[in-house]
Amino acid sequence: MYSEEIKEQVIKMHLEQRRTISSLADEFGISNHAIGRWVNDYRKNAERNEKLKQALEAMEENRRLHQKVEELEKENDFLKKAAAFFAKESKQ
Repeated sequence: MYSEEIKEQVIKMHLEQRRTISSLADEFGISNHAIGRWVNDYRKNAERNEKLKQALEAMEENRRLHQKVEELEKENDFLKKAAAFFAKESKQ
């Protein structure tokens, strides 16, 4: 019913970009159940297929790295605000 390209795109958006199944279902007009099944099937196939396993590991690593970047950006913003606050306080 859905092309392999659409399935791969949806799976990648879920696994790598941390998109929720619900948001993908709304965007693509696909049921939550179908997307969940596609993701589960992909994970099972990756257990048996080295190329898929490497792709899955790369997506998960990319996801972890994106998460880490977000955390570091938040910490950096906090430190900038703290530095500005203390700079302002020390001038008074």
